[in-house]
Amino acid sequence: MIKRTIAGDIENALHRQAAVALIGPRQVGKTTLALELGRLRDALYLDLEDRDDRNRLAEPVLFFDHAEDRLVILDEIHRMPELFQILRGVIDRGRRKGKGKGRFLILGSASVDLLRQSGETLAGRIAYIDLAPFSALEIEDARSSRERLWLRGGFPDSYLADSDGDSLALRKDFIRTYLERDVATFGSRVPATTLDRLWTMLAHRQGAMLNASDLARALEVSAQSVTRYVDLLSDLLLVRRLPPFRINTGKRLVKSPKVYVRDSGLVHALLGIASLEQLAGHPVVGRSWEGFVIETLLAVMPRSVKPFFYRTRTGAEIDLVLEHDDGALWAIEIKRSLSASVERGFHFACADINPSRAFVVHAGDDRYPISKTLESVGLREFAEELRARYYLPSLPP
Repeated sequence: MIKRTIAGDIENALHRQAAVALIGPRQVGKTTLALELGRLRDALYLDLEDRDDRNRLAEPVLFFDHAEDRLVILDEIHRMPELFQILRGVIDRGRRKGKGKGRFLILGSASVDLLRQSGETLAGRIAYIDLAPFSALEIEDARSSRERLWLRGGFPDSYLADSDGDSLALRKDFIRTYLERDVATFGSRVPATTLDRLWTMLAHRQGAMLNASDLARALEVSAQSVTRYVDLLSDLLLVRRLPPFRINTGKRLVKSPKVYVRDSGLVHALLGIASLEQLAGHPVVGRSWEGFVIETLLAVMPRSVKPFFYRTRTGAEIDLVLEHDDGALWAIEIKRSLSASVERGFHFACADINPSRAFVVHAGDDRYPISKTLESVGLREFAEELRARYYLPSLPP
């Protein structure tokens, strides 16, 4: 089993809260990680997509009271959203009896649905932790491994497949399953063919500004429908909308968000890219790498860190602006090359926002200063630095 860096954060959250919600897209490894953590705690696992397990909760209060000394893992909680109201009472009774920590580990595949449902009833009783696909910190520290991760993406089955061909087939199956099954599961009536076309168009436009009107004309639907479909893909944790950084500089700023398909392997599957050789010659190569780096970095930071991009109408641009929870701004330029260089637009943009630190993140392993205010660093080392800034060591079992 590949060790997940987030495991220690989950342990810490279980020691301070009654419930912990582990959020991530399907097949990202939530169940595997939860069962591994639960094994040390004699946890009780319930898959709410399984009819027999749902039937065990015919009298949920009685069931949870009977299991009050065990961690209960509730997988695919969206199947029984009514449980949130019940969990509130169970948690409050447990607190009065001195059993208010580490009661429930809740697994969910749709961020907004889960956050809204739990936020209405479990405020102050639940911690949220995001589980992303494998990151560069969780695999072998070798450039070849990072290249494979970039090509195949970080979903465990895809990354660990026997060959690139098998990996591509798995990702295409994953896409089809989402389109034919999971979209309907979450209550949307979006035609699967329309969403497939939109998803593919977003892959072609990886890292581009969201232009709902252009997409709507191509799909022959309304701009409002396109916005709703992108919202759905975002809710399912498959697409990221990166907002623009707003600052009062007196300059004309870009106001539309950038849109990325979050997993690079899905970008390549949607575009039919099967190998690194094909990827190297494809027009999406630079923007695919940009999205891969952004997801790698955001996966190692807490929700309190806010990501943005910065761009003016005159061409001043920063690929990624990180606003840390202490208010510090970091400016990051992303380069696919093994060495680092930046355009004048990056320097102009830094002069606008005045970041406390500025970096060029590249595909190599070297670290060196470019100037007094700008540093070049490889992806893995930079991810380790960000992780160290926020990492809390796991508590003893």
